[in-house]
Amino acid sequence: MSNPFDLSNKTALVTGGNSGIGLGMAKGLAEAGAAVCIWGTNPEKNDIALKELQAINPACRALACDVGDEAQVVARFAETVAELGKVDACFVNAGVGSGRGMAFQKMTTEEWHRVMRVNLDGAFFTLRAAAAHMKERGEGGALVTTASLSALEGMPRGENYASSKGALISLTRSLAVEFARDGIRANVIIPGWIESAMTEKFLALPAVEAKVLTRVPAGRWGVGADFAGIAVYLTSNASAYHTGDTFVIDGGYALF
Repeated sequence: MSNPFDLSNKTALVTGGNSGIGLGMAKGLAEAGAAVCIWGTNPEKNDIALKELQAINPACRALACDVGDEAQVVARFAETVAELGKVDACFVNAGVGSGRGMAFQKMTTEEWHRVMRVNLDGAFFTLRAAAAHMKERGEGGALVTTASLSALEGMPRGENYASSKGALISLTRSLAVEFARDGIRANVIIPGWIESAMTEKFLALPAVEAKVLTRVPAGRWGVGADFAGIAVYLTSNASAYHTGDTFVIDGGYALF
């Protein structure tokens, strides 16, 4: 293989792709030659992100989709296939944070389900659609989920978020086994402390910078662009025999 990371014949779907980690992955994929469709719930952010992506590859697209809505996922996936012709790689990245700092004994059922609806149900709907498409095509593919260090470490006052991300790891590993003979790989990306719209207020707190940033061996918060390389690798033929793995991208935080 002359250039295993040439994605000019590949297509990819990135949910939650209009900012942060998702946009970083989408840009990396587009720069490697892939046609990318991003999903997001905010049309304005979708349009801004799409302009950036189409400046790299005019074949990129954007669709508004609430992944927690099963009917929307089914419809938007069909539209994505119609736009791109196929989906070789599906990055399940859309998610919401716990965001409330709510003590577990006071957590409401509504708050629990608010997070699960997007982070877990949304992942299920999207992965199911992608797996069915890839299996029917018979040409393999890549399923990639975005979890969190909270799936590996305790997250007080965020048990709903941590539970949703821990479940994603188990779900993805199970898919890796079920679809291996179909040439469909399934892997998990586990980000550390990453600057994004979801985390910007928290990371800006002086106490967080003093106590958390000092524990990151890389000496900085992660950014969306830090996920471009892993997205390209997992979409490319270079990862054809790599499945069921978890990729921790955290600047060394979990080790220190």
